[in-house]
Amino acid sequence: MSTYRRGDRAARPRRRPRWVLAGGLLAGSLVVGAAGVAGVAAAADRDLSLPGLGRLSATARDDDGRGGPQRDGDDAEPGRPQTPGTGKRGVVSVPCDSAKLIAALVAANAEGGAELRLAPKCRYVLTEAFHETDQYDGGIRDAREAADAAETPGDADAPPHNPADDTAGLPVIYQPIVIDGAGATIARDAQAAAFRFFTVRDGGELTLRDMELHNGRSAIEGGSVHVVHGATAVVERVTVTQSTSLSPEGGGGGIFNDGNMVVTDSTFVGNSASGAAGKGGGLLNGGVLTLKRSEFHHNSANAYGGGLGNYRGAADVESTSFRQNSAVQGGGLASFSARTKVSDTELLNNTAQVGGGAANSDAVLVMRTMTIRGNTSTVNGGGISTVKGLTPLDDSVVEGNTTHGVGGGIYAEKANLLVRGSDVTGNEAVGATSRGGGIYASAGSVALYTSKVTRNAATVKPGGIFAEHAQAKIDDESVVVENEPTNCEGGAVPIAHCFR
Repeated sequence: MSTYRRGDRAARPRRRPRWVLAGGLLAGSLVVGAAGVAGVAAAADRDLSLPGLGRLSATARDDDGRGGPQRDGDDAEPGRPQTPGTGKRGVVSVPCDSAKLIAALVAANAEGGAELRLAPKCRYVLTEAFHETDQYDGGIRDAREAADAAETPGDADAPPHNPADDTAGLPVIYQPIVIDGAGATIARDAQAAAFRFFTVRDGGELTLRDMELHNGRSAIEGGSVHVVHGATAVVERVTVTQSTSLSPEGGGGGIFNDGNMVVTDSTFVGNSASGAAGKGGGLLNGGVLTLKRSEFHHNSANAYGGGLGNYRGAADVESTSFRQNSAVQGGGLASFSARTKVSDTELLNNTAQVGGGAANSDAVLVMRTMTIRGNTSTVNGGGISTVKGLTPLDDSVVEGNTTHGVGGGIYAEKANLLVRGSDVTGNEAVGATSRGGGIYASAGSVALYTSKVTRNAATVKPGGIFAEHAQAKIDDESVVVENEPTNCEGGAVPIAHCFR
């Protein structure tokens, strides 16, 4: 919250500032119209203050609505020096004031981009959505889907969302903008209406570094950040916490990427895709995603991808940990109608109805040097579920997973499952009629190369590998032993090189 003062008059009663960009800027009851966007940019060049905005105090509220200091350290001095020899402007320091952060972003858009540095350890609390005239027409993806709908009615995706639901607490990003957080937090006030923090439109390029995004909440996709189909984003050392997407069929509780995104060394905690068919509790990807050295834990989705959901996108995931996430399908991660490559990654103690660790459906899910351990499903596939897809599993360990249905380690239905140089061990199928403690394959094919299926257990034999209407192959270098009650005996299809 901010307090407006004029001269020596008594302070007016506090009220939320309302920002409107439509050829001018409205702050509280003050209209800056004559200056327009150019005036905003010029003001930011001087000290990131507009007429009247300089009188807005840096008083902030905590998430619980109580008044209090907004920062932990001193304000950084504003300025925009020239960088010698580069022809580019230097870094703009943004004081610990939410109003001045908004002004800096307005100026950055007006000037074709900028690099901003937030006040170290500052907590920028936003109390309402930033209101501006958004000429966005849905971009290239909506244009394509409209053309598809005209050509083949009924086959295209759902129509565009109500623009009134597409709100953000900060100005929409249209230009290349870098924000160095310096350990700052951007948060939505606990009493505020739903809005995310950042929307990146076609042609926009947003880089976020060293900050926390807390308590974003969107009526549609992207609880904290939404990157549209023609936009780009880079997220480095960012923590996204307690953010929610309420989209009935979309999701991305923390972030929704429909463009091109790179995420490194970041953490997603306690985010949710809480719509009826919400996808990607931590992150939902529908574009091109590179994800490295990051952590996802305690995120949830009502449909699939508790930590990460990849839907009709392409995702490369490396050296990332998914722990204690939950969903209906794919507690840790899910790949649906998509191409997903995952390597050097852990899926630990996640839960789902299908695919406790990971779920793959009508998609390609390539998994290499994985540790898939301690995950649980209530229906099928304690560790992995793959349905109508291709799943190569190389140099990995699937261990100690549990299902109350079938396929304690891996469940494959009408899928092509390749297990190469991997161990499937110590998994359990514990339901009253559960089979296939290690692997359960129904239709499709399963092939083992230089792999081990050992010490798995099921209530009903076999405990090692169960195959029904499926082609099953075990090469001479693979071992299927010490499973209970049997290794392969009791399956509907005999499996060569598997005894008892």
